[in-house]
Amino acid sequence: MSKRKPKPLPPEIEVEIEGLTHEGRGLTHFDGKATFVDYALPGERVRMRYTRLQRSFDEGVAVAVLRASPDRVAPRCPHFGICGGCNLQHLDPAAQIRVKQETLADVFTRIGHVSPAAWLPPLVAGHWGYRRKARLGVRHVVKKGRTLVGFRERGTPYLADLRRCEVLHPLVGERLVVLAEAIDTLSIRDQVPQIEVAMGDGPCVLVFRVMAPPSAADLEVLQGLADEHGFHCYLQEGGVETIRALPGHEVELHYDLPKYGLRMVFAPTEFTQVNLELNRLMLDQALDLLDPQPDERVLDLFCGLGNFSLPLARRAGEVVGVEAEAGLIARATANAQRNGIANARFETANLYADLTDQPWMRGQYHKVLLDPPRTGALEVLDWLPRLGVQQICYVSCHPSTLARDADRLVNALGYRLVSAGVMDMFPHTAHVESMALFERVPG
Repeated sequence: MSKRKPKPLPPEIEVEIEGLTHEGRGLTHFDGKATFVDYALPGERVRMRYTRLQRSFDEGVAVAVLRASPDRVAPRCPHFGICGGCNLQHLDPAAQIRVKQETLADVFTRIGHVSPAAWLPPLVAGHWGYRRKARLGVRHVVKKGRTLVGFRERGTPYLADLRRCEVLHPLVGERLVVLAEAIDTLSIRDQVPQIEVAMGDGPCVLVFRVMAPPSAADLEVLQGLADEHGFHCYLQEGGVETIRALPGHEVELHYDLPKYGLRMVFAPTEFTQVNLELNRLMLDQALDLLDPQPDERVLDLFCGLGNFSLPLARRAGEVVGVEAEAGLIARATANAQRNGIANARFETANLYADLTDQPWMRGQYHKVLLDPPRTGALEVLDWLPRLGVQQICYVSCHPSTLARDADRLVNALGYRLVSAGVMDMFPHTAHVESMALFERVPG
């Protein structure tokens, strides 16, 4: 049976852009049908080329801007529009953060049926070279006769042909070609699918995922790469347990929190925030909102390696951090010991499962810090009133699940949304990080 031929795409048309979606795409309507237009901004008139037809909506891309928005700027990266790593470089950074705040306000109203009593000023740090954690694809492309290193093309499974990346830390972002040329000389160049970049305030680690053992000559190439450019090279032949440094390359990754007298150590594949400058601002705001006191107990749920727990412990009487991953709990405990913190302890628990028998659930807590993954924290919310929690600082990486959880906290569990605001953790992308403070309503 022959396949049905795809319906031919309509010719290019001129459209007025009415708004911006939460994914950063222009929104228009044509013949009563919603159409999402890449690289178009609200208020613009553009010539659009259709890229996909759906039953309930269509998709397209702006091929010419006929009337530009005052917020439109020239993208800094020559690969913008091809690489899928960024999708908002054509929008002024001040407008980007404004759009993110509008996104948060929209989901609070539409999904959460709540509104904060006050909006927090947006947290903004540097816009370029901020990214210190990344997973880069690697592929030798026969038709190009060379290896590519970087991110995928927008909307395709293929790697973009990148010469540089403006959002990666310059030590890596300016050396993508250097990395590609080094891999091109390896005997196992077709067996290196990925490089993981890990960097704090000090050295930069590159973890090369290898599907076959490198030869002695391959190791010499990686050694030369490290010597010339200041990298520390690791190999990963299987799971994370197989990661090992090349001889003489082992290094302790860390980031500092000078305001709290802390040095946070982490392994290359352990989760840390990609934007260290913004992370410091985020910690300051969280502690200002919660204002932990020496006689208070604070619970840090989804605590990771202690990014919030240890600063909180500098001011609170006691902090209990809880996280599902045992390795991160071990790391948080070690970071507490390294920094001389005796009033923080850490427990391993699946926070999406029944918590009834957890020993840390037997006490009472004054305040809670929530920093869940994209799926949110709905499963733990009903426990918080039972634990006596009066204040909740919720750090979110997905505004829709924050809004859903805000609905539960405010409209079912007796809390009020005191304040909320966005944080520009990922400039030039539509990704929205935010923070909200909830307080228990008396009585």
